[in-house]
Amino acid sequence: MSALRSGRQLVAAVRALLVATVVLGLAYPLLMTGVAQLIAPAQADGSLVSVDGTVVGSSLIGQSFTDSDGDPLPEYFQTRPSASDYDGAASGGSNLGPNSSELIDLVGERRAEVAAFNGVTEDEVTADAVTASGSGLDPDISPEYAAIQVERVAEARGVPVDELRAFVEEHTAGRDLGFVGAPHVRVLELNLALDHRFGAEG
Repeated sequence: MSALRSGRQLVAAVRALLVATVVLGLAYPLLMTGVAQLIAPAQADGSLVSVDGTVVGSSLIGQSFTDSDGDPLPEYFQTRPSASDYDGAASGGSNLGPNSSELIDLVGERRAEVAAFNGVTEDEVTADAVTASGSGLDPDISPEYAAIQVERVAEARGVPVDELRAFVEEHTAGRDLGFVGAPHVRVLELNLALDHRFGAEG
């Protein structure tokens, strides 16, 4: 009798497992995917950014603007550093704390490089220019970091500094809902707008 009862319980458990697998592992994800595609298709597909039909990035993930040797391109605004090399599959920080001598040295090196690249003093280099975000994927920089890059980009592209500064202001987003977060500049969108307005070669 107990063996029969155990057998029935096993069959019931297997049935429950199969039902749960179909409902929660297949039907529910497919339903949510369908709803997401109807309500917000761009976001459901990863907020991809395309130029002439070619995907060039995502508005949610930062990326580098460097040459084949890994050197930053002077005609483009640069984003903040990434501990994961902007790899969405390896999102994460460096896990170095504020008392880490390695982090202190790294920040010092970055500050000197950013200052030299943009022709400003090290005191003018902003925090987001030398520190990675917790995810390593932030697509935004502060308006202050964008501001110290304006003269360098303007010179590389042959654009008047005041015109470029106004252009950056046009592409600076304010606080969400007027009070959440901080003003920010989406680097990919700004650089694409630069290419469209002033030409990719400057």
